[in-house]
Amino acid sequence: MNKLIITSLSIVLLLTLGCKKKVEDPGAVLPTNISTTLTSNFGTVSVEVAADNANFYTVTFSESGNSTMIESTDGMASFTFSQNGTYTVVSRAHTTYDEYIEKSDVVTVGVSGFMNALPTTGYTTPIVQSGYSLVWNDEFDGSVLSSSWTFDIGTGNGGWGNNELQNYTNQNYNMNAGYLEIFAKEESPQNYSSTRIKTQGLESWQYGRIDIRAAVPHGQGIWPALWMLGDNIQTDGWPECGEIDIMEMIGGSGLNDRTVHGTGHWYSNGHATYGNSTSLASGKLADEFHVYSIIWDQNSIKWLFDDVQYNELSTTASDMTEFHQNYFFIFNVAVGGNWPGSPNAATAFPQSMFVDYVRVFQ
Repeated sequence: MNKLIITSLSIVLLLTLGCKKKVEDPGAVLPTNISTTLTSNFGTVSVEVAADNANFYTVTFSESGNSTMIESTDGMASFTFSQNGTYTVVSRAHTTYDEYIEKSDVVTVGVSGFMNALPTTGYTTPIVQSGYSLVWNDEFDGSVLSSSWTFDIGTGNGGWGNNELQNYTNQNYNMNAGYLEIFAKEESPQNYSSTRIKTQGLESWQYGRIDIRAAVPHGQGIWPALWMLGDNIQTDGWPECGEIDIMEMIGGSGLNDRTVHGTGHWYSNGHATYGNSTSLASGKLADEFHVYSIIWDQNSIKWLFDDVQYNELSTTASDMTEFHQNYFFIFNVAVGGNWPGSPNAATAFPQSMFVDYVRVFQ
């Protein structure tokens, strides 16, 4: 089923580089309407080629300067790559060996089930918190997202209100070994895809402690976020619905790749906001897992990084009613936008955010 392909597989592709044809005999009748479907499962890429009037097919896979060509009459072929990477696959529909049409596709492969290496170290928090009960959690132990999650799709209004560059799909994520990976890809120059998941209309909460263990991406123009919006966004809009940014990072050199931001947004005669940040002494947030938390009650929201508080917002004012209602989760990796700016030549793709768990205590 499609859901399985786009989650437990490591994929997804389809950047068409173009169709070509070769004719040795001017009288030959070439195949027409060539099409391809490609999927990748932990390094094994499967290809299905179809065309009108084809007698047989060949598919050529190339890795590290070596090429493997597979011939078939049904258009089916598969190949297992040995390394993560982005590869070109050439599919041909033949009349004879010398008369054919061809189509090239690009596939991004994660041989481990992920687009990037999963960090193996980092901070963690217990599943039991003193004074609280665990009311909801997702440990991402399955091969597909649970029914608590759905997707935002497309480019949004004005780049999701921030002039972001990515197109959100339901394909740029993996589930494997108890982790969720959301990855941003460069499909072609200055053309990016990513995934944005949310619990809107499915799960929401008012108050409590929230812990999210995650390893974030890095690099100029990369903007990962673990955040929440009020359930009333559909009726009241933003910022009247309120927003709680549990974790945001704007990638780039200097402090950017090692700084986490925690912010609240609300309406008070216009857009009101209050936030703070904390930074690692060295290295990058991407180097290992960290736990991003809030403690939220009727009086305030406190932000914690690896159990150390770095920000607090009082919510007792009469114009801060937004923070006394239910909120839902949004997890995403954005590319570009007003805050981080665009990627540059030093930004490597794909970029991944890994999430180990999200837990809600009340």
